[in-house]
Amino acid sequence: MGLWSFAVVLLLIFLRMPIGLSMLMVGIGGNVLVIGDFSMIGGQLKNLTYGQFSSYSLSIVPLFLLMGQFATMGGMSRALFKAAEAFLGHKKGGVAMASVGACAGFGAICGSSLATAATMGQVALPELRRYGYSSALSTGTLAAGGTLGILIPPSVILVIYAILAEQNVAKLFVAAFIPGILAMLGYMLAISIYVRIFPNSGGVRERVPMRDRMAALGKVWPVLLVFIVVIGGIYQGLFTPTQGAAVGAAGTGLIAWVNGGLTWKTLQEAFHGTAMTTAMIFLIVLGAAVYNGFLALTQVPYELAAFVGEQGYNPWMVLSLVLIAYLIFGCVMDSLSMILLTVPIFFPIMLALDFGMTPTEFGLWFGILILIVVEVGLITPPVGMNLFVINSLAKDIPIIETFKGVLPFVISDLFRVVILVAFPGITLWLVNLLW
Repeated sequence: MGLWSFAVVLLLIFLRMPIGLSMLMVGIGGNVLVIGDFSMIGGQLKNLTYGQFSSYSLSIVPLFLLMGQFATMGGMSRALFKAAEAFLGHKKGGVAMASVGACAGFGAICGSSLATAATMGQVALPELRRYGYSSALSTGTLAAGGTLGILIPPSVILVIYAILAEQNVAKLFVAAFIPGILAMLGYMLAISIYVRIFPNSGGVRERVPMRDRMAALGKVWPVLLVFIVVIGGIYQGLFTPTQGAAVGAAGTGLIAWVNGGLTWKTLQEAFHGTAMTTAMIFLIVLGAAVYNGFLALTQVPYELAAFVGEQGYNPWMVLSLVLIAYLIFGCVMDSLSMILLTVPIFFPIMLALDFGMTPTEFGLWFGILILIVVEVGLITPPVGMNLFVINSLAKDIPIIETFKGVLPFVISDLFRVVILVAFPGITLWLVNLLW
């Protein structure tokens, strides 16, 4: 029953039922069939819902989302793009590289891929068009750059993974830092190669004088200040990740107010947008909790872990198959749903294998690998969410052009996955240095 339930969940998703509701319905139905008593389900749902959403760790989600809302209203996205453009815009493909750099900077105070893609798309897309960048490269760059929002810490999805896999949030943030920088540099390299293969796909802008560069750089100090205070405070043990998220939300709100972007009306809009996104995430979290409870009753995760462990399979082969499965799931599911649906299944299986690491080191390394592969899913047709976000901002550009433009970035991501799998020390070096 547990194994067949996967097919039922996927069928409901293909029939366009919301993913959270699909997992909730299958979980409830499966529990009724296993327990054989519908009267117990009401009490189980009540206790599960309260236990899930009274979790202190989950309060970090709306706080990071609110921080992203305030950052957008404070004009930080535009300041980041203008600063990056001032330093890179005169190079071949430089405006597109500036877009990637600005996405990485905005991701450091946002934590959401879709929000990063949507916000930076509004800022950077007109500039890319102004300097003659092709439709494919413009939209592909912004769709890929948006994925840095979930990789550059802080990251909402990393928080969810930490809860599911019982990992330290602060250590996960540290582990994601170097892979996030590698992602940004890999995207810039992909742009550099692309504009040399297709010279007409990107233009250049005039060189900006050093004085103007310094002036543009000076306008991004609020972003750096928020990032240093939040991430630095967490790493130094001054406050917990949840407290850090609250400090970050308050700081970005204050900056937005000083810059004139935060009024009583926009404050209401920020709260409303945060509440809507949080509700969507929490419905998926609830559905996954009910469904995973059903899977626990069927013993599927434990039986699979025991089976794989007894077969003596090569751990690296199993890891490769799991990552390939994530790539396939990413073509049809959103990133949060994949994490919630699969981590309770795959993590016990992988933990039972010997990769020459402690359980804590493996949990951090595996989490970053999952995050990167999930990130690839956000820009992989046919259901790459970032592709549709960017395409909605450029309605005159056919979606097929966006699909073409994102391919170099998908290749860059796959190379990065291979490197991080082959050399786990890249992910764990900073964690071992600080702890």
